[in-house]
Amino acid sequence: MSIKIQPEAIASLRGYEIPERLGFGTVMAPVMFRARYQDGRWSDGELVPYGPLALDPAAKVLHYAQTCFEGMKAYRCGSEIGLFRPERNAERMVHSARRLCMPPVPEDLFMDAVRTVVSYCATLIPVGTGESLYIRPFLIGTQPDLSVTASRAYEFYVIASPSEAYHAGNMRLWVEREDSRAAVGGTGDAKVGGNYAASLLSIARLKERGYDQSLWLNPGNRRTVDELSGMNFFAVMDGALHTPALNGSILEGVTRDSMLTLARDLGIEVHEREIDIDDLLALVASGTCSEAFACGTAAIVSPISELGDSENRYRLASAPGPIAAQLRAALLDIQEGRVEDRFGWMQMVQMASL
Repeated sequence: MSIKIQPEAIASLRGYEIPERLGFGTVMAPVMFRARYQDGRWSDGELVPYGPLALDPAAKVLHYAQTCFEGMKAYRCGSEIGLFRPERNAERMVHSARRLCMPPVPEDLFMDAVRTVVSYCATLIPVGTGESLYIRPFLIGTQPDLSVTASRAYEFYVIASPSEAYHAGNMRLWVEREDSRAAVGGTGDAKVGGNYAASLLSIARLKERGYDQSLWLNPGNRRTVDELSGMNFFAVMDGALHTPALNGSILEGVTRDSMLTLARDLGIEVHEREIDIDDLLALVASGTCSEAFACGTAAIVSPISELGDSENRYRLASAPGPIAAQLRAALLDIQEGRVEDRFGWMQMVQMASL
């Protein structure tokens, strides 16, 4: 598939400088990738200047939430630029698109789009450990009519943001017993915008209580732990690593899978299972659960210092804990090229000439 590089895109990159303060997802790269789907086929893609989208007010995405996305990163690996397991993001976006009755983005188009953006934005990748070029591919339905049917027209974009880690420091979680984010048979295991919209009310409430993120329970039983709004959950009990088993309402995180692989490789005992929330809180209170952390592409690894439930506060004995710190260091060592990539996770991207 050929990709057109608009001269205006090159012009927008020349002379662009990264601000001193980055935050997460607030500083946008000056270019983006775009491809369109119409009449059953994908167009060739193009690299264009970053800017507003032109959408008809009746576009399906605005009314029926036909949109899915991915989150991934490009890292500086010594003198090279590396993408971390991008094929897994391509596969997951196919799953999300099919769940919303959208045409999957072909893997070659997805990979070419991401590689093009990273290649031309290579000089924008920050150099600090834990920093990266955060990449956001997304797909939207653009057909302009109000019938409750799947769109016949779509647009696929890739934007990028030089970023720090999503959440620095320890997190305090609120056990969400009132609301549900997404359900088995719904969109819980897909990365779609509606799942995140459904989490916003809970987040607003917990912020008033002084907490950082919701800990969601399984919507079917309201008893077992699922995940955070944008991260997977891990707990350390008697030196073993425990995480909720995938059940149809948990997103299959790329970082989650990487944590499990690294833990087993480091000789840490691993359990993927149902975790009863009341049992978990009791184990935290007794000290049997000594540490907990969340992980995700944006956050990398975020230690959890406290769980809040009703009027009770359950503080973890260690935050950050030694296993969370060990796994974070092992992952970043691979992503940033300090150790051999024994798992074949990194894909190198050549820097484009401007």
